[in-house]
Amino acid sequence: MTHWRPNSPEARDIASVLHPYTDLQQHLEAGPLVVTHGKGVRVWDDAGRDYIEGLAGLWCASLGFDNERLVQAAARQMRKLPFYHGFAAKSHEPMIELAEMLLERAPVPMSKVFFANSGSEANDTAIKMVWYYNNAIGRPHKKKLIGRAKGYHGITLASASLTGLAYYHRNFDVPLPGFLHVSAPHYYHGGRPGESEEQYATRCAEELEALILAEGPDTVAAMWAEPIMGAGGVLVPPKTYFEKIQPVLRKYEVLLVADEVICGFCRTGNYWGSQTFGLQPDIVTCAKALSASYLPISAVLVNEEVFRGLARGSHEVGTFGHGYTYSGHPVAAAVAVETLKIYDEERILDHVREVGPHMQAELRRRFESHPLVGEVRGIGLIGAVEVVADKQNHTNFDPALKIGVRLAKLAEKHGLIPRNLINDTLAFSPPLIITTSEIDEMFDRFEAGLDELAGELQQQGRFEN
Repeated sequence: MTHWRPNSPEARDIASVLHPYTDLQQHLEAGPLVVTHGKGVRVWDDAGRDYIEGLAGLWCASLGFDNERLVQAAARQMRKLPFYHGFAAKSHEPMIELAEMLLERAPVPMSKVFFANSGSEANDTAIKMVWYYNNAIGRPHKKKLIGRAKGYHGITLASASLTGLAYYHRNFDVPLPGFLHVSAPHYYHGGRPGESEEQYATRCAEELEALILAEGPDTVAAMWAEPIMGAGGVLVPPKTYFEKIQPVLRKYEVLLVADEVICGFCRTGNYWGSQTFGLQPDIVTCAKALSASYLPISAVLVNEEVFRGLARGSHEVGTFGHGYTYSGHPVAAAVAVETLKIYDEERILDHVREVGPHMQAELRRRFESHPLVGEVRGIGLIGAVEVVADKQNHTNFDPALKIGVRLAKLAEKHGLIPRNLINDTLAFSPPLIITTSEIDEMFDRFEAGLDELAGELQQQGRFEN
């Protein structure tokens, strides 16, 4: 057990903080990494050590950790109108301007924007909207929702039910009834011998149609999809996947909700992941890079058909009885407005298109042939390396060995903070402002950790180089 200095930040944290996504028992012994400040793509701990933030915090600090324009935008709005709400038709300029900007930039024509505070809230809101819409247009039985294995859509009761990762379900008594899941579109693990990516995509579409028919098309309301599945391992869809999925949804009048919480705002080399993979969603959810995560805010964009249903239902009921105290909070909205202006004025999308190919090429050049690496995947400024016990058979290590956790800690030792995901997958999603030299340094640090892990496993007899 580590002995912390009395009254140190680490000791105080252990005594008082209940952390998300943390082994709470282990934390009592291991303690936290206390981050004190950041600049560009780097953060520093309370011992003065620097780290490249390989995941932009939580896929979200798109403009790095010291953008003065966002600080000033928050300060200006704080002085002018620090809070107001949107209930009962109240409004304010930052919320209006941000809604206009999102509609102008939407991947497909959208009608209205609803604001929340996180990706989880945005997806939970979209779930309620789908149910409300079908009630309003006279389809009260069309309520079942489809997610995908390894998909991630949040951690409220409803959004966690859409999420397709077991460790978000265990002990929480989710999924709730009415939430269905189809297979993750991961060709590396799901493809059959001799099956092409296109054939695998066809099989995924056939599985989706079979599920809808088995449940009854008049009971299935919507499907949620991340363009690239983030927390499930940075899973890039196989070729023709969405091209084949979407006609099935249209055939049975099943709405498509594009979860752009990770992929939105330039990450994949287009403004939206939906544009990268040809999605035509009825609803779009977004968060994270919407404000570069300087303040919490998220949004749900709905098309005109969905909005008309919501409007009809609210008129019958007397109100659209959903919202949050901080929906469209003026300070968060002002920061988001400034964020979108920075993306435009500083040509962030062009920058991603310049440095993204370098990141993808370096990922593959450095790690595809490494004896511990099974698959390297990604696009734009999002990527991942999956560590395996057997490259030929795509076999993962025993989860009890916690190989991914060990690798993440070794990378941290060498000055990099990546993200360990399912199947010992280490993810990279750095701030969009990262340079090619910083990408190289990020992978230098990761490579040092990966090689150290290989040496440890060889000594333990668990791996032969």
